[in-house]
Amino acid sequence: MGRGKVELKRIENPTSRQVTFSKRRNGLLKKAFELSILCDAEVALIILSPSGKIYQFSSHDINRTIAMYRNQVGLPESNNSSFRQARTMEFGRNNENEELRRSIDNLEMRLKNLAGEELDMLGMQELKQLERQLKTGVERIRSQMGRVISENISLLKGKHKALQEENSRLQKRLHELHYADPSSSRISGPNAYMQFIS
Repeated sequence: MGRGKVELKRIENPTSRQVTFSKRRNGLLKKAFELSILCDAEVALIILSPSGKIYQFSSHDINRTIAMYRNQVGLPESNNSSFRQARTMEFGRNNENEELRRSIDNLEMRLKNLAGEELDMLGMQELKQLERQLKTGVERIRSQMGRVISENISLLKGKHKALQEENSRLQKRLHELHYADPSSSRISGPNAYMQFIS
C-alpha cells in the first residue's frame, strides 16, 4: 500500500517547513550518494536553503564536475579570482545570516513553547525538559515575589512606626498646650486644631 499523494504547495507553518526541508534535503543527498555508488556516476548536488545556506554533495572534485557541466552546456569558464572571492564572501554572509535567522527562529519557538504553544513538535524528553525549566522559573518567581513582599512589609512597618511616633508627639504637644493655657479647653472642633498648629 503506497502513500497518498502530497499536494505540492508552499508549507505555511515555518517550523513544519524547516522540518520538511531538512528531511527532504537529507533524502536528496542520500539518493545522490547512492546514485554515485550504484551506477558509478559523477554526481554533484548543490542545495540552497530559502535563507541562502548551501548544502552540497559531490562524488568527485566538485570544481571539475562544474567545469565539465559548463563546458557541456556552453558556458564560459570562470577563472576570475575576484569573482570567486566575492562569491565566497557572499556565501559567508549568507551563512552568518542563516545562523542568525535560525537563532531567532529557535528563540521565538522557545518563547512559544514556554507560553504553552506549538508543543506538538516536541518529543517526550523535550517536554520533560520544558516542564523542569518552567518549574525552576516558577520557583524563582515565587522567591522573588516573597522578597518583594517582605521588603514592602518592612517599608510599611517603618511608615507605621513613624506615623505612630508623630501621633504621640502631636498628642503630647496638644496635652502641653492644654495645660499651659486652660482657656483653650473651650475651643473645640477644627478651630482647636488650627490654633494648635499655628
